[in-house]
Amino acid sequence: MRLETNKHCFACGVENPIGLKLEFRFEPRPDGGEDYVTEFTPRREHQGYVGMTHGGIITTVLDEVMARLAWVKDIPAITAKMEVRLRKPIPVGTPITARGRIVQDRGRSLLAAAQACLPSGEIAAEATAMLLRVTIDEG
Repeated sequence: MRLETNKHCFACGVENPIGLKLEFRFEPRPDGGEDYVTEFTPRREHQGYVGMTHGGIITTVLDEVMARLAWVKDIPAITAKMEVRLRKPIPVGTPITARGRIVQDRGRSLLAAAQACLPSGEIAAEATAMLLRVTIDEG
């Protein structure tokens, strides 16, 4: 398997005309660790029910903040399993902040967690994922 970054990723690709174009940064936590963070403001084309962001779009943002974190830490890994809990509706036009972290390194797999928060700080969605390390084919 060959993992390569590209500018057409649906979540972060800057050249994908229908993509989310997410940008990321590291942000320190009070416990001394750090989260991988992105902000996203859903638009009308991201809705499911009228005025509400589609759960699949929120799931994509949570997946990206976890899986991309592994990638930027030079850990080639893909999402093998993910569980999402959508706790509150996210109205279209409401900015969310998504934070991801690697919770545990299990050797062949990693356990990651993420949250999407509303401007009030309330958790709108949360996820855990098992990321599976893969071998990068250099040829």
